[in-house]
Amino acid sequence: MGRAATAAPMNVGGFRMPSNARALRRSGRSIALFLVATAMLAACSAAPASVAPSASTEPTQDASGSCVADPGAVVSTSLPSSAVDELDAPLAEQLRVAAESGLAEASSDGAVVGVRTPDGMWTAGFGLADRATATAMATEDFFRVGSITKTFTGTLVLQLVERGELSLDDTIDEYVDGVPNGSEVTIRMLLDMTSGIASYTLDQHVAETYLTTPTKEWTPQELLDAGLGLDPLFAPGAKFNYSNTNFILLGTVIEEVTGRPYAEVLRSEILTPLGLNDTSFPSNSDIPAPHPIGLTLQGTADDSREPVDATGWNPSFSWTAGQMISTVDDLLEWGHALATGQGVLNEETSIERLTSFPSEQGYGYAVGCIDGWVGHTGEIPGYNTTVFHDTANDTTVIVLANSDIPTGDCSVSKTLADNDTSIPCMAPATRVFVALSEALGHPFTPVPAS
Repeated sequence: MGRAATAAPMNVGGFRMPSNARALRRSGRSIALFLVATAMLAACSAAPASVAPSASTEPTQDASGSCVADPGAVVSTSLPSSAVDELDAPLAEQLRVAAESGLAEASSDGAVVGVRTPDGMWTAGFGLADRATATAMATEDFFRVGSITKTFTGTLVLQLVERGELSLDDTIDEYVDGVPNGSEVTIRMLLDMTSGIASYTLDQHVAETYLTTPTKEWTPQELLDAGLGLDPLFAPGAKFNYSNTNFILLGTVIEEVTGRPYAEVLRSEILTPLGLNDTSFPSNSDIPAPHPIGLTLQGTADDSREPVDATGWNPSFSWTAGQMISTVDDLLEWGHALATGQGVLNEETSIERLTSFPSEQGYGYAVGCIDGWVGHTGEIPGYNTTVFHDTANDTTVIVLANSDIPTGDCSVSKTLADNDTSIPCMAPATRVFVALSEALGHPFTPVPAS
């Protein structure tokens, strides 16, 4: 019998701790349990972010519901050469105004944004990368991108499926020992978050250790031991629940099947072929320069509303679920490749991925979808990222923010003292992305975070 999880995830939107972990509160620290996900993922799941795992809606496989209208066209249509031209000035100005408006409602010192359409691209930095030195945000800045890592991990798994080196229907016990219900949990269930395996971030000791010693180097085995030591949340395949443990397991499978370190496989199979030279899977807590200072309220005293610098917090806590670093230009390339499969997957696999969502919106094979917007968000203390591709208009939108502090009517997540509660609760990058999507004429409407 495993241990019971300390709390249900209250925000599937990022590294946030459980609201009722009383033992941690006795240490005077607020915790918002790490689910390296995103507010978008909550919206893309079959259940809203604020429900407990036991209340998650069962995934449906009704083919009548489709988030992507024409998957075949999405995967077969190439971007024209004009996509790398400078975006027309009128639209660029509309996007600039939208980004500034979104950032004004976000608790982030700055953001870097990028938009690429068939007619051209536009990138810009807004606000500050470092308030102490008044350094402006720049499009060259490197960011920690949290759960965007999951999209790379999931794609590597699908590549192995294409090569016949594993099957989506293989059970995890064929690769990893000691997994609860391991003879029933499949690779597919790990990818689409229906395994029932609890996230290691729900382990009270792990959560406390991370927040009190954020520079600690974690091993993948430590993360697995914590997650697999918790009781399963439900029977395999029965419901949806966003779990980081799923993607630590998938990272382990990738290493087991290939016989190579994850970082090496990632570099040879995705980063080098796509020319993502500024994207990395760091071996330590260093982040390349230039980079913004990342601010968070996680781990602060309950009565504190003063952000702390999380730039150097060790990302090994999230390994193949959230350890990567990237830039806006690289993510513009990746956002398109992720949604279309071009350059990384064949058309058959890409179409299967675009039809893996349980209904009109939902979470599929390491990617989410709402109203034709396909992508993922990433949150790690100090940083928040959105990567989305509008499959209806072949447009990719990226937002990188140097804060994970939400704003709005947030019932669980900690906010700044001057927080405006009259607006829906959203993380910083999501707030800016929503404004940009409206300016582009295809609004993205996430389920509000909590």
